[in-house]
Amino acid sequence: MKLEDVRKVGILGGGVMGGGIAQILAVSGMPVIVRDINDELIDATREAVFESKWGLKRAVEIGKLSFDDARAAIELIAFTTEIEDLADCDVIIEAIPEKLELKQTVMAELDGILKPEAIIASNTSGFVIADIARDVSDSRKALFAGMHFSNPVPRMRMCEIVYTPESSEETIDTIRGLAEQTDRVISMVKDAPETYGFLLNRIFAAAKREADGIVAAGIATEEDVDKAMVSGRNWPAGFYGSRGGIGKQW
Repeated sequence: MKLEDVRKVGILGGGVMGGGIAQILAVSGMPVIVRDINDELIDATREAVFESKWGLKRAVEIGKLSFDDARAAIELIAFTTEIEDLADCDVIIEAIPEKLELKQTVMAELDGILKPEAIIASNTSGFVIADIARDVSDSRKALFAGMHFSNPVPRMRMCEIVYTPESSEETIDTIRGLAEQTDRVISMVKDAPETYGFLLNRIFAAAKREADGIVAAGIATEEDVDKAMVSGRNWPAGFYGSRGGIGKQW
């Protein structure tokens, strides 16, 4: 599947993360369908895309997006509770809860529904991509990779593209191009067995361990560590104070 052949993207799992991914794709002009397991979760995703702090309505209000562009994006986003409605998608981006066995089960189910040439990309925060793809067919493994966005997706431009030894060059090129169409900044990452976190989360976790050691040794307080990182590195938040993220609304 080449980038020019991608006509529709499915987002498996909504909420703040899946909704954010759908939003940036639609703003780039790509038709998207978001699948979640019930109407309540679909309604929450609509709220995230259309009405939240990082949604399309707010983007128009602060001048980040024109009214016409926001309206066009809204018309490109569909919602469903039926996984079969993803059957005609060219690319699937998985954004379901961070539970490895759940991802493996759903990927195996999805593999039997999609057309043979469709690509699957996982937005996992750090599970080994080959582990997530464990139960898909051998032919699908070449069409499987990682595509990790940072939350809130409409604001944070990072995208880690994670490739396995089995990911085809065409698959990697296609999902990289798709991310670039949404104005993401791409980091390429080799899938690493028995690790968790890719680049962003592994580096942050290492820094957090060092910060914890400094605090435990009495060298500085949590407050002073945070002040150093916020004022010295321009981080929006430190390790210990109020942090944003999924469910915290930044």
